Amino acid sequence: MILSRAKPAISSDKQDGKDKTSGGSRKAVPKVEEFLEKRDYTGAMAVLEFNRQTGKGSEEVDMWLGYCAFHLGDYKRAMLEFEAVTHSKTPPSTVWINLACCYFYLGMYQESEKTLEKAEKSRLKTRLSFHLAHKFGDEKRLMQYHQQLEDVIEDQLSLASIHYLRSHYQEAIDIYKRILLDNREYLALNVYVALCYYKLDYYDVSQEVLAVYLQHHPDSAIAINLKACNHFRLYNGKAAEQELKTLQDQATSTFNFGQDLLKHNLVVFRGGEGALQILPPLVDVIPEARLNLVIYYLKQDDVNEAYNLIKDLEPTVPQEYILKGVVNAAVGQENGSREHLKIAQQYFQLVGGSASECDTIPGRQCMAACFFLLKQFDDVLLYLNSIKSYYYNDDTFNFNYGQAKAAVGNFQEAEEIFLNMTNEKLKQDYAYLSWLARSFIMNGKARLAWELYVKMETSGESFSLLQLIANDCYKMGQFYYAAKAFDMLERLDPNPEYWEGKRGACVGVFQMIIAGREDRQALADVVQILRNTSNPQVEMIVKVMKKWAKENRVPI
Repeated sequence: MILSRAKPAISSDKQDGKDKTSGGSRKAVPKVEEFLEKRDYTGAMAVLEFNRQTGKGSEEVDMWLGYCAFHLGDYKRAMLEFEAVTHSKTPPSTVWINLACCYFYLGMYQESEKTLEKAEKSRLKTRLSFHLAHKFGDEKRLMQYHQQLEDVIEDQLSLASIHYLRSHYQEAIDIYKRILLDNREYLALNVYVALCYYKLDYYDVSQEVLAVYLQHHPDSAIAINLKACNHFRLYNGKAAEQELKTLQDQATSTFNFGQDLLKHNLVVFRGGEGALQILPPLVDVIPEARLNLVIYYLKQDDVNEAYNLIKDLEPTVPQEYILKGVVNAAVGQENGSREHLKIAQQYFQLVGGSASECDTIPGRQCMAACFFLLKQFDDVLLYLNSIKSYYYNDDTFNFNYGQAKAAVGNFQEAEEIFLNMTNEKLKQDYAYLSWLARSFIMNGKARLAWELYVKMETSGESFSLLQLIANDCYKMGQFYYAAKAFDMLERLDPNPEYWEGKRGACVGVFQMIIAGREDRQALADVVQILRNTSNPQVEMIVKVMKKWAKENRVPI
């Protein structure tokens, strides 16, 4: 989370160091040591501030203030304290590594690297250089510092964190578990293990491991937040929000650690509520903020904003590849761009075909999406059938599943799937209406397809649906509704082809009435439909129909 930061918290040209503090070095005040032993950094800072204000300030006090601020997560304050110390005539050698760490945690990686050059050689310097190489994407230097890491706990934890940041979660878990075997008292490692399991989608396992830490530290901001995220995945947003209530109650003017993360997650838990106020400033501070803002724009049908936000993102993890695929597919479908659809298909194939994702649910969804765009619907069903039990009541899944079923000619199942959907927005989508209408017609229920059209407002989409009903009904021998549809089409657009379709459909209905396969009462409607057209052929056809009706005592 913190190590994932990409956006600098302070621009380098806006940093102001504090004035030099005069005074010689002084032994640490015992009271401060007591606070530090208890890890009560707020108390320690209060004493140190008091010493400074009562004329007992010194370079050592400044260093300890920076140390306490850093451990409270107030990296800006720590940076200012350490910067002030660097302005003295002979700053202590440790100040440079401390300042470099502050810059790193503030996302100011260039400044961190520059400051690190002044620091003495140490294992901490190697670890920080290792992380900076990762941030700069310098694989050669990353491997160089990797080889310098030793088999000591700090170095191994640093290695595990890089594994985590590179999405190698199992490798990170292996390191954490190995350390925990010999150091059961390192309870915080359980949070790291739980975080890895969360990333691997093992939310229940994550909860079990996290519980070990929460038993001893029930007020931990990071642990409570992770527990809320697990609840969100296992249950729903309301359950997750309830977990965060304790964190919201803890927040004060002096303790605001993780508040940005808290605000971000509340937006997600509340289904995007407040997204435009909260998420934009957090883009590149919390890595998921950009992705969640893209998802928000997609849900609002603002495809262009979503595309602008993600187009320059170089994907590194499956979620980013998937989202880039989804956005490109949306842009491609909205603008009729084959290029964007091809890019989307490639992203989906990359994720679905990767060794780490091929057997996961998102991986199989990606392969289904890839084949969907390629119009290979038998393959689509192969993947969707393997995960349908996880999405029984998911309308978005069923929408795609129903389309695939219909595309391979399984209209009976397609109809059932479409009718089980409840999402009103999806049910107003033309793709839904057209596939449902086609399924009705193929299942011999042309009347229901016609009713779908009647409920629609006049538009380009209703005209397209009318064409579909006319042609599909004609093809399936459901001539009565084909005649009605062609009649309506002819009224909207006097195209000779619609007259030919109507004429053929009307004759088809007449033929079915003679064969006893259509209600005789329909003949009166057919005659009226024919007379809606001023064509010399009409009277000839009507004359034949009337003669038969008279002979068979059918009222017209």
